[in-house]
Amino acid sequence: MVRKEIYVYLLAYNLLRSLMWDAGTTYTTPALRLSLQGTRHHLINFIPELLAATSTKRQRIYRTLLKVIAHKPVSDRPARSEPRVRKRRPKAYLLMTKPRHELRNQLQTA
Repeated sequence: MVRKEIYVYLLAYNLLRSLMWDAGTTYTTPALRLSLQGTRHHLINFIPELLAATSTKRQRIYRTLLKVIAHKPVSDRPARSEPRVRKRRPKAYLLMTKPRHELRNQLQTA
């Protein structure tokens, strides 16, 4: 079952990439500049319309989908690399080794 799930994810990924490729070649936008998550979002929004449409209307909706996908390319982000460090620093406090009510009583008596 795990293998089948991986195959489904790969199939969905390839479907999205083929949509991006079609949109890029149809509207002369580089396919690598299109957003994968944006394509996924637009496809999810267009699925009910595609399912309810007739075959001639489906072609028109598909062309509209490609146009929407190609409309906003992702901007170029040169030299984008993130350092591999931990953002959160270790705290200087001790670990809680007693129940909370005992620690509260200890704080109030001190």
